[in-house]
Amino acid sequence: MSTIEQGIEVDVPIRTAYDQWTQFETFPQFMEGVERIDQLTDTRTHWVTKIGGVTREFDAEITEQLPDERVAWTSTEEPKHAGVVTFHRLAADKTKVMLQMDYEPEGLVENVGDKLGIVQRRTKGDLERFKQFIESRGGETGAWRGQVDRPQP
Repeated sequence: MSTIEQGIEVDVPIRTAYDQWTQFETFPQFMEGVERIDQLTDTRTHWVTKIGGVTREFDAEITEQLPDERVAWTSTEEPKHAGVVTFHRLAADKTKVMLQMDYEPEGLVENVGDKLGIVQRRTKGDLERFKQFIESRGGETGAWRGQVDRPQP
């Protein structure tokens, strides 16, 4: 299992950054390799990705969502990956977005890419494009303010 941790400061209020992050269907506009995301239910999304010429489809389940604080998810099938994005108020109009993701590279190409830091660089680029996307818009494209509580063991 590999872990990625990346963060970026965005010049928008925390509510704007969080609200935009809940609009999963806009992710292809700033995430490299994400072709489409369908919001199936409040807590389930279906992803279509194309990376290195390989198309993959998978579902992810939101395991925790606290408005203006965090969104956590896990894949529902192989390859396994899970993550959390947290939002930190730095000033009235400045937010730090932190992403932590655990994933399991699959096959030779993904393992080599992991060792070369390709996923780490791609994630950094995705956050930089998110910053440009949200700052250039000046506001979010929508919002989902619902809460999903972490399941108790």
